[in-house]
Parts: sequence; structure tokens; C-alpha cells
Amino acid sequence: MHVGTLIVTVYLGEGGSLKEKRHVIKSLVETTRQKFNVSISEIADLDLWQKATLGVACVSNEASHVNRVLDKVLDYFESKPEISVGEVEIEML
Repeated sequence: MHVGTLIVTVYLGEGGSLKEKRHVIKSLVETTRQKFNVSISEIADLDLWQKATLGVACVSNEASHVNRVLDKVLDYFESKPEISVGEVEIEML
């Protein structure tokens, strides 16, 4: 069994409240979960309206598959105009 984790800090340029942030992050989390079949959650910076830290996990019997999926998730985040990607950490277990 191979487990990969991706921790991504994203910055929200627009909006000025936690309500707007939660709307954007909730949509991003649900879409990512459905599109890539991964576990994803907001794991830090919950009370900051301009910043969110997301944790993504993928499990597979092949390490290359886990790596591909996490790379596609990161590419997907980078393609979203409403957020900008900051720090990224990928770990394979």
C-alpha cells in the first residue's frame, strides 16, 4: 500500500470575509474530492479569510499512481483563478 499526502497553502485574493472564504474553499474541496477521488480537508488557517491550508491524501497499490493523482490535484489548484497556490509539500509514505 502506498500513501501520498499533499499539503497546499492557498491564498484568496478576492473577498473580505470568512463567509466568502468558506464558500470558495468548500466548493474547491467538494469538486476536488469528486474529480480525483481523494480525501481532502482544510487543515489549518481556519480563522484567516485570505489564507487556507488544505490537506490531500491518496492511497493506491502503486506509488506512481499516487504521485500522478497528487500532481493532477496540484495542477487543478493552480488552474483556479480565484486562488493562488503558495507553499506545497508532497510526501510519499
